[in-house]
Amino acid sequence: MEHIDEYEARQKKRDDLLAHGIEPYPVSINRTHTCRDAQDDFDHFETDGQTLVLAGRVRSIRRHGGSTFVVIEDGTNTFQLFIRKDSVEDSYDILVNSVDLGDILEARGTLMRTRTGEKTLAVVWFQILSKALLPLPEQWHGLSDVEMRYRHRELDLIANPSVKERFIIRSRLVSGLRRFLDESGFIEVETPILQAIPGGANARPFVTHHNALDCDLYLRIAPELFLKRLIIGGFEKVYEVGRLFRNEGIDHAHNPEFTSIELYWAYVPTRDAFINFLEELVRTTVMYAIGTLAVKSDDAEIDFSKKWKQLTFRQAVIEFADIDIDDFRSEEALVAEVRRKKIPISFDNCVGLGEHYDQLFKKTAREAIVEPTWIFDYPIELKPLAKASPDDPTKSASAQLIVRGSEIINAYYHELNDPVDQRNRFMEQESLRERGSAEAQFLDEDYLFALEHGLPPTSGMGMGIDRLVMMLTGQSQVKEVILFPTLRPKKRE
Repeated sequence: MEHIDEYEARQKKRDDLLAHGIEPYPVSINRTHTCRDAQDDFDHFETDGQTLVLAGRVRSIRRHGGSTFVVIEDGTNTFQLFIRKDSVEDSYDILVNSVDLGDILEARGTLMRTRTGEKTLAVVWFQILSKALLPLPEQWHGLSDVEMRYRHRELDLIANPSVKERFIIRSRLVSGLRRFLDESGFIEVETPILQAIPGGANARPFVTHHNALDCDLYLRIAPELFLKRLIIGGFEKVYEVGRLFRNEGIDHAHNPEFTSIELYWAYVPTRDAFINFLEELVRTTVMYAIGTLAVKSDDAEIDFSKKWKQLTFRQAVIEFADIDIDDFRSEEALVAEVRRKKIPISFDNCVGLGEHYDQLFKKTAREAIVEPTWIFDYPIELKPLAKASPDDPTKSASAQLIVRGSEIINAYYHELNDPVDQRNRFMEQESLRERGSAEAQFLDEDYLFALEHGLPPTSGMGMGIDRLVMMLTGQSQVKEVILFPTLRPKKRE
């Protein structure tokens, strides 16, 4: 009941302000400097006697008879205000008595130091810019409830400064990616989110209905096919940063909507040239985002400056599961071998040999990999949009970067550009869907039509922004790096 009483008390203060002709939500804003300006250039402003107008949210209040100390916080720093009754106009009593923690104030004055040397604004005028009707969360019990933090991120940012810093790192990461690619000659583009056919990945899509067209559309699971159509159209280097949507489970590493970056580059001379470029992209971006290539977390330190290990998919499964996939070319044989070795893996939802290989890899090799490691040449069944490996037609010309048990980059160093082969691959995917696969890809005639006009030799990659941010900020839960993660709707009382 305490918070209800608080709400009613604040509502009364709002009404009292209005009764005295004071607007608790004015539109006139006069701020001239930030709190950081006042902190950093204090000596200069104090010496010159310059008048400053600061604004921010009230974080603390100390009343002493005819004077009041208030600490405000804006987006840059905090600063103390000193309000004396004899220094402001006769609105002191109504205004000061109406101020609560969480209100947003604006104050004008000159700088001074208190007897204890604290930097302070001696206020000669102030106003309430926004009267808060609910208290800040820490006034009651802090904001430690995890679901409340995710559901009301605005309060989480106010109560927990480290959370705000985490999302600043995320912003710098995306900025760094764009800067590196722009300087490397790539063009940023935008492709449709609403798609007639969800292509470019093996995933279950969201479906919606467009009323005017009277047809079902899908939220994109990947931008890959549209981006490669741009390569066909004459662009040689393109990338897109955007949201993807997959109607699948929610866990520590998955959110139904997430952010990725995909890039496509025509005429890359060799596999190694493309992989070296991706390594430079990651290292440059990590350094830009956090200022170091040594990333610390609770259980490990990841050093991106070291030489990254390289394994083939087959080598990784042999190393961590003691199974040679080349010896097991059917679903039944592979499952029998896993059972014989007593490896605790469920294949219940797997359809097709590729999904069985994938489950085996994820539950053995991928979970065990900590340091940045390239896994090359996934089984061809897993990569219907990649060429076959030049060295082994049962493998694909693909690579994934695994760090701390998570896939960070999915790359094809040779995109599939043979339209006949691509149609056959799509047909294989169609047969998997008919067998019950929820993630098999759809046959896309528009993409095949484009491909029949000639896709130059192209390399491409997709990278999950959320997972990389998790790693750089030491988080084990993806919801910690998404400002507003997907949650079950909550009924309001």
